[in-house]
Amino acid sequence: MFKESISNEELTEMPLKWFEGEIVLVDSPKKLQMAVEELSSQSIIGFDTETKPSFKKGVINKVALLQLSTKNRAFLLRTNRIGLPREIVRILADENVIKPGVAIRDDIKGLQEIRKFKPGGFVELQDEAKEMGIQNFSLKKLTAIACGFRISKGQQLTNWEADILSEAQQRYAATDAWASLEIFESFQRISYDV
Repeated sequence: MFKESISNEELTEMPLKWFEGEIVLVDSPKKLQMAVEELSSQSIIGFDTETKPSFKKGVINKVALLQLSTKNRAFLLRTNRIGLPREIVRILADENVIKPGVAIRDDIKGLQEIRKFKPGGFVELQDEAKEMGIQNFSLKKLTAIACGFRISKGQQLTNWEADILSEAQQRYAATDAWASLEIFESFQRISYDV
């Protein structure tokens, strides 16, 4: 079973990991086709989004990036450039493709502002954590509790609408989606062991 919570001190002592697979920045029809072919053949895909932070009261930016990750490849869809293509919406609506994520309600709502769809196959990892008695719900702490390593949140407040996303931004975005996949699989292993 997992620990109920983890302190910041314990977190700091854990090894730092990040997504080490291939990162594909999807900003063209050719890359979109590649993403759709691979993602639609998966049974589980890590899910997350990024939005340019707003430091002005009342200003809320649209989702700029949708991250969908397999074990070995993360697709970063620049929704601020290509919108939310129908082919991707089909994957987001597919009940047979499990899409775990953390605090996904607002992510889904943000994507629905770009294009309406009925979400299917999403798993809120915070709900799963509650059922297991875990009391920390951030992606960073859930990763540490479920997977035994920490992830960096250093790029969180960067400009996700920038003309060029830095390598650090891309790695951060890929890691967040991949970490959701890792947490989900860790939770599944515990569920089957009981």
